[in-house]
Amino acid sequence: MSFEEADAARRGPRKLTDPKAMRAVAHPTRLALLEALNRREPLTATEAARMVGESPTNCAFHLRTLAKYGFVEEAAGGTGRSRPWRRVHIGFTVDGSDPGNSVAEAALSTALWDSWLDRIRRVAAVRHAFPEHWDRITSASESVFYLTPAEAEAFQEELSAVFFRYRERLEDPSLRPEGAVPMELIQFTFPADALYSEED
Repeated sequence: MSFEEADAARRGPRKLTDPKAMRAVAHPTRLALLEALNRREPLTATEAARMVGESPTNCAFHLRTLAKYGFVEEAAGGTGRSRPWRRVHIGFTVDGSDPGNSVAEAALSTALWDSWLDRIRRVAAVRHAFPEHWDRITSASESVFYLTPAEAEAFQEELSAVFFRYRERLEDPSLRPEGAVPMELIQFTFPADALYSEED
């Protein structure tokens, strides 16, 4: 295995099992910083501040906190106070097998859903001003399927396989073809009956 292959394997999705790490990342600015590093890395606190709308001092503090819990690390090439950062892992998942982590998992889930919904609202607010080529590739849809729990799990796995077809381009910028732009897909899947109480 080459150094590049080993680095890609190390930077694959991280499975979160530590409730302290879950609580650490369940913060709007820290989630925004990880999203910024998904778009471009490495980033200094000053560069990240321009992308997430926070002060460089605030971003530096949150980047150090993310580093403390293993989400980011210093990248090569820094000089003086200009410290570039990069992700340690490309994304994360939450291991829901420990009931003792339920409070931390719920806090992280709420922070993530709030972050995603906020981005969707911002896109909706500015979409009217998109260039035509951006408008054509921006979409929203809602569908209902009648599936057994086992079929629903298989359905999600099949969708994930399609999405992950292009994941290597996120991890390795050299694989991105000319003209490729970062596309974000936010997907929510849930049992529709959960929205209605028995009294309705």
